[in-house]
Amino acid sequence: MPAIYERNSKREREIIMTNKDILLASRDQSLKAYLINSIKQNGGWVNAHMHADRAFTITRDSFDVYQKQTLMQKWDTLDRIKAAMSEDDYYRHFSMAVERMIEQGVTVMGSFIDIDPIAQERAIKAAIKARETYKNDITIKLVNQTLKGVIDKEARYWFDKGADLVDIIGGLPRRDERDHGVGMGLVHLDVLMQTGKKLGKMVHVHVDQFNSQDEVETEQLTDKTIEHGMHGKVVAIHSISITAHSLEYRQKLYQKMKEAKMMVIACPFAWIDSPRREDQGPTRNSLTPVDELSTAGIPVAIGTDNISDYMLPFSTGNMWEELKLLVTGCRYTDLDNVINVATKNGRLVLGIE
Repeated sequence: MPAIYERNSKREREIIMTNKDILLASRDQSLKAYLINSIKQNGGWVNAHMHADRAFTITRDSFDVYQKQTLMQKWDTLDRIKAAMSEDDYYRHFSMAVERMIEQGVTVMGSFIDIDPIAQERAIKAAIKARETYKNDITIKLVNQTLKGVIDKEARYWFDKGADLVDIIGGLPRRDERDHGVGMGLVHLDVLMQTGKKLGKMVHVHVDQFNSQDEVETEQLTDKTIEHGMHGKVVAIHSISITAHSLEYRQKLYQKMKEAKMMVIACPFAWIDSPRREDQGPTRNSLTPVDELSTAGIPVAIGTDNISDYMLPFSTGNMWEELKLLVTGCRYTDLDNVINVATKNGRLVLGIE
């Protein structure tokens, strides 16, 4: 090769390397780099809500079921999956989820665990075993999932049994509302509050998941928190239907939530696939209104919810993607509080800070 071509090739390589250095330097100054570095400096990511016992259970064959069913139908479909899982299976899937968190720099995670007539004690025993295995790498808080409700006699037996085994009491009032009629969601909440108060444990509740004006579960949960004197001990998970209501309603609700010292966990990808609706109301998306809640002084944390299972088959449990979706979808630009959402607030809702 002639010398001139050798010189040109070398010069081109130098230019390429210089541009690469500039690009890398620019990347290090990006908003993403700033937020991730700040999150690390503030104790690392906190995944405040997930279902680690079901993680990575979706398959190509079972994906067809996901396409055809609503959330409530999936509650029942999960029975078949849960019934077929042994304690070892639960341990393996829970551990896979924990490993996924550790590799991202998550230092604290809170996971709901199925404890009901189907899963019985298999999932919680596996979760406790995994928590011991990873105790030097990550802090794990366990919450009992009440997928069968708390009113049915057998379901109540497993709820009470699970309440003694977990760190936080979990709830799903819509299940009893569906199975036992209007008003039974409030009875469900009474059971949760009474149990949490008796055992001295926090309460985490799935509410307002369907992005509908018909839902007022966050308000109901707030009222029950005040009624039972559980101020500062109750956390709402999702609360996306808040934004289906008018601004006047939302502002009154925020004042009431502030009085109850309520906290909220947002799981952005969990409901971003909500179907189109024909009902009228404020223009909105399917995201927890972190901007309004934070401005009102209500702590908001973040979680991945389900990971690669029947509920969220495409979720990979990526904390950055969850945070990015939340702040972008809500146009939330308070970076200092964005960092709190990913760190401090997560520890707060899990009773660590």
